[in-house]
Amino acid sequence: MIADRTMKAAVVTGYGSPERLTLCDVPTPQPAKNEVRVRVHASTVNRTDTATLRAHPFFMRAATGLLRPQMQSLGMDFAGVVDALGTEVSSFQVGDRVFGMSSERFGAHAEYLCIPVEDAIAHIPEGIPYDQAVVGEGAWYAHGTTKLLTEGKRCLIYGASGAIGTAAVQLAKANGAYVVAVVGTRHTSLANALGADRVVNYETEDFTAIGETFDLVFDAVGKTSRRACRPLLKKNAVYCATDMGPYWSNMLLAIWFGLTGSKRVRIPFPEDAPGFIKHLADLMAQGKFRGVFDRTYPLKEIASAFQYVETEQKTGIVGVDTLGK
Repeated sequence: MIADRTMKAAVVTGYGSPERLTLCDVPTPQPAKNEVRVRVHASTVNRTDTATLRAHPFFMRAATGLLRPQMQSLGMDFAGVVDALGTEVSSFQVGDRVFGMSSERFGAHAEYLCIPVEDAIAHIPEGIPYDQAVVGEGAWYAHGTTKLLTEGKRCLIYGASGAIGTAAVQLAKANGAYVVAVVGTRHTSLANALGADRVVNYETEDFTAIGETFDLVFDAVGKTSRRACRPLLKKNAVYCATDMGPYWSNMLLAIWFGLTGSKRVRIPFPEDAPGFIKHLADLMAQGKFRGVFDRTYPLKEIASAFQYVETEQKTGIVGVDTLGK
């Protein structure tokens, strides 16, 4: 397959609202010697994308660009087909179905993406369509916490209906943990279907007074606090949150507990994206992990996808169809 000289991409014109995204014709990338080029069939819009566009928190500009984003396009998750190889690539072939994350460069909100073969890229397990394979970002952040769990450990996952939460339930169960999922009324059936051992509806029950204690409490949506969750914590239990918390309380507590050596409060920072994507591919092939998808937008409606994610009302993953343009 030979790519055109230009491609469609959602270009970032500056920090701010989703209106700063523009669908443009840009040069089609050519793979370096250690890269493959992927014809992107599907991507996602996730919390990392929206936070990067908004430069929230502000200090992230030190990594993404002081005055405007350094990347031309956003988008971490991708799934598609390899259509060109660098001269030193032997681990992939043209025509391979692949998925993964472009966690440093972004760029998946486009028709083509180049990625080094040593980065987070793996073959899509047989039988999984492209639009169901863009599952990396939320699962990667969930893994930053669920990797602490081993067989028989007990965890509570607050907000088990988003991309991170739905992934966390499945990853915790894959590790052999006992899982309590806390969700709203409309998501109780989903949490049960994902394998939670107990589902608590926070709209009708005080989740902090359920009469159980845990080795790990994971706030997957950044809506609660360690203080509120204290009745749930065993001695030396870990509290993890995906948000800084009110007045940055979670971050400050994480720093304090880190300095004392106990690490009982953590902000999960994911690591080893390449290794995790390969692990995730194995779980998908074994039927132990699946993506939960809310809705999909064509690439030309990328701003609407960002706006919807920012409502914080999504269930699981919001997809982007790059073929639909």
